Amino acid sequence: MKKTILALFAATALFACKEEHKAGTNLHISGNIKGFKQGKLYVKRIVDTNLVTLDSIIINGNSSFNSDLNIEEPEMLYLILDRGQTNSVDNQLPFFAEPGDITINSDIEGFYSRAKITGSENQKLYESFLEIKKRYTNMNLDLMERNLEATKTGNTQQLDSIEKASEKITKTRYLATINFALNNADKPIGPYIALSEVYDANIKLLDTIQKSMSPEIAKSHYGKMLTEFIDNRKKEDTVQ
Repeated sequence: MKKTILALFAATALFACKEEHKAGTNLHISGNIKGFKQGKLYVKRIVDTNLVTLDSIIINGNSSFNSDLNIEEPEMLYLILDRGQTNSVDNQLPFFAEPGDITINSDIEGFYSRAKITGSENQKLYESFLEIKKRYTNMNLDLMERNLEATKTGNTQQLDSIEKASEKITKTRYLATINFALNNADKPIGPYIALSEVYDANIKLLDTIQKSMSPEIAKSHYGKMLTEFIDNRKKEDTVQ
């Protein structure tokens, strides 16, 4: 009887410890990677340009996974798939995490392309931006094909036309990206897109995004990074 009571006490204490640990987290990630039966999953964040592991999950027969983390604010995290010995490069999935419950479902045969992520408003916005980016990427791919054909035939007039079209696409893509960042300057995704996609844009355009940030976002991780980045660029421009 005494052993039973002690066992129950130990189990209760263990449960309490687990509950306390769960209470110290604010982000629950769950999901399933179809066909992934053996290996590891890592949840990582970027710290000073390096990927740092926040959690590691061993996959052994069951392709479902769970991870409980604590994040101070919405941020871009990375789900990394370790297949073991393989030549596959489709092993990294960025997702915009925010406190709450996030579900990530994907497939071993298309880890990035087939991923479905729910539970994050910033992720929804990020995916809408990726659609914009994809449109311009497809335009450039089409121009590359036309450029190859024009090069083969020696059509200099066509090559000049393609070059002008390429410059126009680049300019339009930059403006669309800046417009997206401006329209979402009251959310973490705004300064993140500015930093990751148009960091080399005209400083006045970046300044406009920075000044459009809400007070809350200006104090956020990406908001502070954008402000610091712009200040450094201005100093460099002054020196030059």
